[in-house]
Amino acid sequence: MSWRLMSDYDIPQFFYKMPQLPEELKDIPDRVSATFEGKTFFITGGSGFLGKVLIEKILRKSPNINKIYLLMRQKKGKDSKQRIHELFSSCLFDEVKKMHGASILDKVSAISGDVEAINLGISDADRAFLQKEVDMVIHAAATIRFDEALKKAVILNTRGTKQMMELASGIQNLKLFVYVSTAYCHLDQKVLEEKLYPSPMDPHKIIKSCELMDEELVEKVGEKILQGFPNSYAFTKNLAEAIVTEHIHKGMPIIIVRPSIVIPTWLEPLQGWTDNINGPTGLLIGAGKGVIRTMYCDNTGYADYMPVDICINALLLAMWNYMSNGETEKKVYNLTSNSEWQVTWQQIIDIGREIISHEVPLNNAVWYPGGSMKSSRLYHQICVLLFHMIPAYFIDSLIYLSGHKPILVKIQDRINKGFEVFEYYANNQWDFNNDNLRAIRHKMNDREKVEFKLDGDGMDLKMYFRDCILAARKYILKEAPETIPRARQHMRMMYCLDMVSRIAFFAFFVWILVKWLSPLVSFFTLEAH
Repeated sequence: MSWRLMSDYDIPQFFYKMPQLPEELKDIPDRVSATFEGKTFFITGGSGFLGKVLIEKILRKSPNINKIYLLMRQKKGKDSKQRIHELFSSCLFDEVKKMHGASILDKVSAISGDVEAINLGISDADRAFLQKEVDMVIHAAATIRFDEALKKAVILNTRGTKQMMELASGIQNLKLFVYVSTAYCHLDQKVLEEKLYPSPMDPHKIIKSCELMDEELVEKVGEKILQGFPNSYAFTKNLAEAIVTEHIHKGMPIIIVRPSIVIPTWLEPLQGWTDNINGPTGLLIGAGKGVIRTMYCDNTGYADYMPVDICINALLLAMWNYMSNGETEKKVYNLTSNSEWQVTWQQIIDIGREIISHEVPLNNAVWYPGGSMKSSRLYHQICVLLFHMIPAYFIDSLIYLSGHKPILVKIQDRINKGFEVFEYYANNQWDFNNDNLRAIRHKMNDREKVEFKLDGDGMDLKMYFRDCILAARKYILKEAPETIPRARQHMRMMYCLDMVSRIAFFAFFVWILVKWLSPLVSFFTLEAH
């Protein structure tokens, strides 16, 4: 183990390396941004991870749009206008404010409503206004919880999409409707093509059934309804695609984009930025805090990841291709990356362990980052008991005796539930065809290739994950960079404790073995005499 990568007082900094447009490219037109000038957008899911990056990119690259209307519901006592203000308080929007002034945010307004409500909770006046004023609709709202109650997932993801299609069908000058699906909604397809697939069930019947039954009854018959789908998210997004497909066949201007696993920003507007701990970020944080020690996973397998800024570039380029290049026959774009680069689960763990152990440790780790992936479920379960649950109960007992509220057992329960979802995707393999997306590159000029980067050229995986951990530390865990030296000292202490524990455990095991073998040795010695 080496601690020479950085000194205790060397605090890593964020390197803002947003693509800078070379002087010789500034006279080349940016046709993608020009496509959206004067347009009026209606966007759902704007307060989500992908939605925030989408709004920021549109405002930064196309400041001459007419307006963006965001469907916003009341949440935690805050109305839609308050939530818009809260949205723009994020550091994600600092760059666009710097470039175009804070007044650029006046182009964004809230429409009060809720995807979960009947008719989206939109008033008749607002509905009429939207259908008169809007040119473009991007429907990205969804519950992305894999363990969401089935009824709620159907109402949000499937019925919500149905009601959005009904709203959009009445828009007078609709130029394009974009449905944000997922690359993991046709799990029976080991190679997902960029085409429309039929759903195994009638989405309208499922919606009606869930409306009529209470949540408890839906959950009781859930396994029969899901019919082989691993969770409510994949199932309801599959049904939603079927509804969108019906309207495609009716001639509505629609494209479906299917992102894979969307992960923190790579290049813009902030490196490593995220607002959640989904995907590999959550695994790295859990391992970095020392609470994840084992995973049941094929370590040679890989998942398909897409940095959210590249994902948004791909979405906007697909819209440009439809509207400006006239490729209206292309209805589906898989926003995926594994045809170009693949990162195994083992690589993620190895890179993350090196960064968190040596360079950017997290504060107050309960143990030194370690553990491994297991190919045996039984071995994994034994390790969960030994290295997750028993230590959690022991430490919680100490916490309780010190007069504080125990927390580690609850954390481990959440981790174990997360494992149930993770294991399905980690131990199965899918590949994705993204020829439609790749073909767009040949239509982009040199300026657009910089402004809307679509490839992974120049990505340093270690630097990327380092940026992700730094950003998660700062924005998710609220751990200031100035605490890194102290965290390194704590990590050294955890390393020593881990080594002492290993030696003690090994010595105890040898002692038990000797104690158990000694009578046998004596017995066979006497028998020999």
